[in-house]
Amino acid sequence: MPTVEKSIDVDVPITTAYNQWTQFESFPQFMGGVEEIVQVTDTSTHWKVSIAGVEREFDAEITEQHPDERVAWKSTDGETHAGVVTFHRLGDTQTRVTVQLDWKPQGVLEQAGALLQVDDVQIGNDLKKFKKLIESQGFETGAWRGDVDRETDATGR
Repeated sequence: MPTVEKSIDVDVPITTAYNQWTQFESFPQFMGGVEEIVQVTDTSTHWKVSIAGVEREFDAEITEQHPDERVAWKSTDGETHAGVVTFHRLGDTQTRVTVQLDWKPQGVLEQAGALLQVDDVQIGNDLKKFKKLIESQGFETGAWRGDVDRETDATGR
């Protein structure tokens, strides 16, 4: 399963960057291929994406979320992917946003794209668009400051 990890420094306070990232329904403004995200509950979302002309829908669940630190998720049907975005305070008005995404390419086109690291380029471009969005606004469009603890199984993992 390919893993992509990309970071970008944004010139806004950590709380501003984090709060904007919790506005999942705004992702189509900066994420290529994301057509729509519907926030179903505090911890579940429904995604509509179009990748290389192939439209897909899937659900994802927030598995861990801590204000100004991290948001982790995994798909629950359809697509096979999981990821985490972390926020690191660099100064009063600067934050490093790091995205790590693990996914399973479906079909020949996606497998070829993974081999050519097209997904790396796409995530890098998405982070640049996020930077432009949040810095041009100077403020977040909303916030969800809830805390979601990582679920553990019976063995404590």
